[in-house]
Amino acid sequence: MARVVVTGGAGFLGSHLCDRLLERGDEVVCIDNLVTGSIGNIEHHFGDDRFSFNRHDVSNHIWVPGEVDVVMHLASPASPVDFARIPIQILKVGGLGTHNALGLAKDNDARFFLASTSEVYGDPLVHPQPETYWGNVNPIGPRGVYDESKRFAEAMTMAYHRHHGVEVRVVRIFNTYGPRMRPEDGRVVSNFITQALQGLPITVYGDGSQSRSFCYVDDQIAGQLALLDGDHTGPINIGNDQEFTMLELAEVVIGVTNSSSEITFEPLPVDDPTRRKPDLTEATTKLSWKPTVDLRTGVTATAEHFAGVLGI
Repeated sequence: MARVVVTGGAGFLGSHLCDRLLERGDEVVCIDNLVTGSIGNIEHHFGDDRFSFNRHDVSNHIWVPGEVDVVMHLASPASPVDFARIPIQILKVGGLGTHNALGLAKDNDARFFLASTSEVYGDPLVHPQPETYWGNVNPIGPRGVYDESKRFAEAMTMAYHRHHGVEVRVVRIFNTYGPRMRPEDGRVVSNFITQALQGLPITVYGDGSQSRSFCYVDDQIAGQLALLDGDHTGPINIGNDQEFTMLELAEVVIGVTNSSSEITFEPLPVDDPTRRKPDLTEATTKLSWKPTVDLRTGVTATAEHFAGVLGI
């Protein structure tokens, strides 16, 4: 059993991570300022003596009483709607928040886990994207606040590893979806499902030929824990390498929800990547991990969750 601090633990991914850590016997200290997280994601653990919640902004100094074995830093708004709404907070949690979380790990001689992102690859010129690819990022574009905050977080993590000897793990997360996503978060899966359930037009940006590779949350968390428990520092891609166009995703969502929604087209957002797909060679060979949940199965579970949230 380990005592694990999870920053952003009331968020979409963070709350699922808390679930899995508790299931396997760990003690969890969840830290979240609830800017994008929700008490509803974690309240089922409030009666568990091995779980505690601290409402706190990790851009400020982090203090946790008692010993800490692992610090898992997932705190950061990660949805396109947040990039314009709270850009400064995103930059601060990527910079100051990562610094503070690394300081907590260093002071406790704890293992540090950074949740980075496939966004560090930007609009990639290499496809699929291996961990050795340095990316094609516009640092001053509207997505730059998130992309660059994660690139900086990776650099700081490796600096603490090399200079202070902190044991680190770095994951690059690819397009993950599933229950507990915010229906209004602006990501394509949540947008399509919410629109389909309500019978609204499904909004496809561009001509719909741009592609993504969608990873169900259960697969993502399993991959993260395989990285945490292994001896590979990273960075390492965790995602699904089955690629779908936006039109193909829309067709799956319409089919799963039995929706009458029609597809409409809007201009492509600035700096929106045209293709995104992980090279999973490192994950499969070094972690013995691979995704197992197919898109239709994952979308079905996610749509059921959204239907409950929306009261449909």
